Amino acid sequence: MIGKINSFETLGLNDGPGVRVVVFLQGCPLRCVFCHNPETWQTNSNMTMTPQQTIEFINKYKNYFGEDGGVTFSGGEPLLQPDYLKKVLKLCKNNNIHTCLDTSGMYTKDVYEILEYVDLVILDIKAIDNENYKKITNQSIDKFYEFLNICKELNKKLWLRQVIVPGINDNIEYIYKLKDFIKDINYEKIELLPYHTMALSKYEKLNIPYKLNGVKAMDKIKCEDLEKILRSN
Repeated sequence: MIGKINSFETLGLNDGPGVRVVVFLQGCPLRCVFCHNPETWQTNSNMTMTPQQTIEFINKYKNYFGEDGGVTFSGGEPLLQPDYLKKVLKLCKNNNIHTCLDTSGMYTKDVYEILEYVDLVILDIKAIDNENYKKITNQSIDKFYEFLNICKELNKKLWLRQVIVPGINDNIEYIYKLKDFIKDINYEKIELLPYHTMALSKYEKLNIPYKLNGVKAMDKIKCEDLEKILRSN
């Protein structure tokens, strides 16, 4: 049982509560126009680890976790490696480590078994209708809704995230549609993330055309104002 891993972040502060080890797994079925990790798209990887090797690595940093921290599996799309993910998540729970899954929900094989060992799901919202979802990700929205419904069924703890991009969804009309979409979701937290251009050099290095060329970084203050509207009653 081998996991294909892109990289680790050992003292992560932005991918779940507290201080966390973040495991970025390799492979993703989406091609989001605003993706900042294009190096994780392909399934081939220079780094492979067994679940046991992974938990041994994570345990080295357990003293930093405190009461709130733990491990987050991100990507890429971690659900593309369901067998590895199941085993390593179970090992984490056996070691009393808080587990978080950062996912777009685009792959649902064995998802019930996987979510059994997940304490928190960070669900990335790309769009809320199929037409715009396809424009942004080059995929259908069906799997996202399937995964979200499973999370609802299991009453999983949810954090929601949405990247806000100038000219795509940085308007009040979209925010009100998003507000209506999330009203039936039992979520703990929602964040609007301002689009940035820091990944441009990655695309150039990988010789991948950048679909948002010329789009400026999202104004952080405007993004905060839109988030206030989203959170208001």
